[in-house]
Amino acid sequence: MKQRLLYLLALLAIAATVVIGKSWQNFAPQIHARTPQHVLTMRAFDVGQGDATLVTTPSGKTILIDGGPNDAVMDRLGRALPFFKKDIDLMILTHPHADHVTGLVGVLKRYNVKEIYYTGAVHTSSVFIEWLKMIKEKQIPMHVISHKEEIQFDEGVKLIFLYPDHELAGVEDASEEKRGQKKNNLNNTSIVFKLTYGRTQFLFMGDAEVPVEETLLASGVDLRVDVLKVGHHGSHSSTSEEFLKAVSPQYATISCGRNNDYGHPHLSTLKRLERFGVHAYRTDTEGDIVIMSDGEKIIAP
Repeated sequence: MKQRLLYLLALLAIAATVVIGKSWQNFAPQIHARTPQHVLTMRAFDVGQGDATLVTTPSGKTILIDGGPNDAVMDRLGRALPFFKKDIDLMILTHPHADHVTGLVGVLKRYNVKEIYYTGAVHTSSVFIEWLKMIKEKQIPMHVISHKEEIQFDEGVKLIFLYPDHELAGVEDASEEKRGQKKNNLNNTSIVFKLTYGRTQFLFMGDAEVPVEETLLASGVDLRVDVLKVGHHGSHSSTSEEFLKAVSPQYATISCGRNNDYGHPHLSTLKRLERFGVHAYRTDTEGDIVIMSDGEKIIAP
């Protein structure tokens, strides 16, 4: 009786091995199909009227650029990253307006953020102050962008910071006045940078407006890229004709909320993109936007 029982258990074990083996053979190609090798991914998250973009390098390193106006970025990160990944290698705050910084507070609570880049420009809002407080408590290294610099972020992946080109530490918002003088427009303290992977290039504009675009054009820097993250949610205050001509992107992403109070993206911006033959994707109409690069070409929706 005992021998028969052992024999039956052995048969069951063999059958289970065959079934699991066949299941894995069917499943493994699907995993490979979903995780292509040597591909960099840019995800412009649909977080409402704000900005939040995640870049994942081929080796799995992550860059989170802004966090949007609420906690929607947490849900988007949960979907985009493997369940076991709790690290954000680099957080970039382009400028401290609430529609860019608010979601970053929740990210700091849930994820291990290894390093942060920002400009030193400040805002008196409670959410920005909380963001700074959490960074201090967690002792996260912070790097202030105040001049053009290049950083080798990962194998084959480079970050080229183009703006600010001067010190902005302590600069405050233009919505307030002090001693009769207006302060700087925080949109124009935005970090502007190129991300290059192989032969492909992305340009991230934050909320930078025409004055910053003019500064970049005057600097003589090569602005040509494949993908443009459009400045200031597609407002008419950004993405001038001269700037578009110099950037000459094939694709563009516009982060904005459905039926937002600002009318973003403005029709004039959309028309300019259309005239230059740029294929523009919008989070308000298309949800999350995923654009990939294999280092040679862009893979767009």
